[in-house]
Amino acid sequence: MTRTPPTTVTRVRLWRWRRNPLRRHSDVVEAWIVLAGWVLALVVGVVAGLWAAQVSESAFAARLTHVHPVSAVLTDDAARTPDAGSGYDDGRVWAAVRWTDQDGSAHTDRAKVFPGAPAGTRVTVWTNQADRVVSAPVTGVAADLQSALTGVLVAPAAGALVWGAGRLVRGRLIRRRLAEWDEEWRQIGPRWGNLSGGRG
Repeated sequence: MTRTPPTTVTRVRLWRWRRNPLRRHSDVVEAWIVLAGWVLALVVGVVAGLWAAQVSESAFAARLTHVHPVSAVLTDDAARTPDAGSGYDDGRVWAAVRWTDQDGSAHTDRAKVFPGAPAGTRVTVWTNQADRVVSAPVTGVAADLQSALTGVLVAPAAGALVWGAGRLVRGRLIRRRLAEWDEEWRQIGPRWGNLSGGRG
């Protein structure tokens, strides 16, 4: 008994870009869609990441123009331990502070200070244009780092959206090609059966 050697299937790379009798127009279109999808995803991702980083940096700079630091003093002794269940805990506690503006007007508010600080301790607080204590703005290396991280997070997300849109278009093209194959098989199938019967 003669043993038939196993059939070796060689995968042809980039077959959609090469001339061959099996390549259809839709195959070429699909190849261009895949290429354009990857290129656009890369370009859009980079541009979106840089834009997001720039917007974040501008937001930090804009906030810095609306707040300013003042030297204040504690009006009471600060608590020795942070309040339980106060959410995010940075190790500091709320305490009453008082400061005087350049025009001599006095203001009071509450600010975060280190636990156990006695009354009269000088602390630096940030205030807005309404003379209310606000959180310290993000500046320097911290601002640069947060801007960069924002860009790093936005870039792949934007690229993924573009790539996903390309996948949807490619999926529709594949479904259309399969429908064309079904239609052609309905036309050729009966003749193929007749040819096989005739050879028998």
